[in-house]
Amino acid sequence: MRSHTCAAEGGAAGVIKPDDSMDLHFSDTVGGGDWLCDQDVVEYFIHEAPKELLQLEHWGCPWSREPDGSIAVRPFGGMKIKRTWFAADKSGFHILHTLFQTSLKYPSIQRFDEYYTTDLLVDDGRCQGLTAIEIRSGQMRHFQAKAVIIAAGGASRMFPFTTNGAIKTGDGMALAYRAGAPLKDMEFVQYHPTGLPNTGILLTEGCRGEGGILVNKDGRRYLQDYGMGPETPVGQPVLKTMELGPRDRLSQAFWHEQKKGNTVSTQWGDCVLLDMRHLGEKKINERLPFVRDLASSYLGIDPVKDPVPIRPVVHYMMGGIHTDINAATPLPGLFAAGECACVSINGANRLGSNSLTELLVFGRRAALSAIAYIQSGSSAGSSTALATQAKASESRIRALCEKTGGSESIAGLRKQMMDTMEENVGIYRLGDELATACKKISELRQRYAGIEIHDKSSVYNTDLLQALELGSMLDCAEAVTVGALARTESRGAHQRLDFTERDDQGFLKHSLTYYHPKEPPRLDYLDVVITKSQPGVRDYSGGKK
Repeated sequence: MRSHTCAAEGGAAGVIKPDDSMDLHFSDTVGGGDWLCDQDVVEYFIHEAPKELLQLEHWGCPWSREPDGSIAVRPFGGMKIKRTWFAADKSGFHILHTLFQTSLKYPSIQRFDEYYTTDLLVDDGRCQGLTAIEIRSGQMRHFQAKAVIIAAGGASRMFPFTTNGAIKTGDGMALAYRAGAPLKDMEFVQYHPTGLPNTGILLTEGCRGEGGILVNKDGRRYLQDYGMGPETPVGQPVLKTMELGPRDRLSQAFWHEQKKGNTVSTQWGDCVLLDMRHLGEKKINERLPFVRDLASSYLGIDPVKDPVPIRPVVHYMMGGIHTDINAATPLPGLFAAGECACVSINGANRLGSNSLTELLVFGRRAALSAIAYIQSGSSAGSSTALATQAKASESRIRALCEKTGGSESIAGLRKQMMDTMEENVGIYRLGDELATACKKISELRQRYAGIEIHDKSSVYNTDLLQALELGSMLDCAEAVTVGALARTESRGAHQRLDFTERDDQGFLKHSLTYYHPKEPPRLDYLDVVITKSQPGVRDYSGGKK
């Protein structure tokens, strides 16, 4: 089973300790998201979170423990209280395998492993199945279904420097998008402040939660210069300040340090240093063994002995398929959960450790909603109409494989897309650069029609898969750039140098992007749901929260 969840290191957020509360988790999440979160959805999420984490406990997830045997929690950026459950620094791995192994207990679950979905089947205004390629044989299959749930991850491979694995190419987003469901808030792309510079591999936020510090070329902790001070004692992290500020603010601070010439010049480019030496070997081996492994394997640096060079890296997409509190899309019969979906708990900036819990809460919600939808008695679609669609999908794939004389290479277009996104849609953005990106991505989408698949075989045709993935990434990249150009404000992970202030009057709303096969997408907007927290100042300076 392929899932990038396996790479998640830090942990999953949920209220469990007596010094924590639902209200605190709510305020941390909404404020961290710069008030773009739908607050009714956040309320549902925070109350369901502990139930799902305890369910994992009952299924055998090996959560780390306190000396008294209770669940251990660690601090995470942007959160006022320690509430992140963790399994050392392999939390996603253990969550995924707990879920997978539990699913094997149920023989009624039929699996179709190593398939690539090409199209959703829509008839009578409802999603009623899909077409897919069996990668092993190259055969196309058509699945008729009363409901479909997409849980296919994000699209950050459209950028060249990312923590995301090779499978994070936005295929699930693109499937829903092309079928008529809008993509929501795609302009909000999160950079994680601590990526390994030569690979993009993530060093978990747990490094800073356990007491790691960030220093510039002079060995100076610099975050107090960017609204996250005063400086705290080394190795004694203070919640919601300095290194435990939110990801967007820490990534932006790096950008400013780089502009000032305060970064460390390395063979992998400009970096700052993550210093964990003061934690000691025992704590690092107990709490951060995988981090030590990664730094040693990929940089030849032992964090017990030396600081680790790091830099911000594209990590997560707050945007995705538009879903409501029930994980339902506007297309009846279609549901979505996880990073591919935007249910709006993350707003303009996701707090670390909320995403793993989001998978659990809204994965379950999507399943329950799909069951309720099926039981509501929707009539079965026309098998003939669906078969006709499936045949058209197969013909499209066959024509792509058989085409000769193409003028464009998959690798060439992919590199141009990545370069465009890296140069124009980064941590800080400008209108002229975003306009350039919109024009270039639109051009690449049109040129995509000229690609040629050189591998004409059926079995494990990775050339074909890469071509299809590129199409998905280009569609998602256009949604990102168009949304970013239109949002003339700075909010969370979307920072404009030409519109430096947050504009609640004009943009306290979600963007909705609607697909067009040949023209730029259409943009619409949806009001953010406010229940009890009016937009305020995001304060990470150690003062009153």
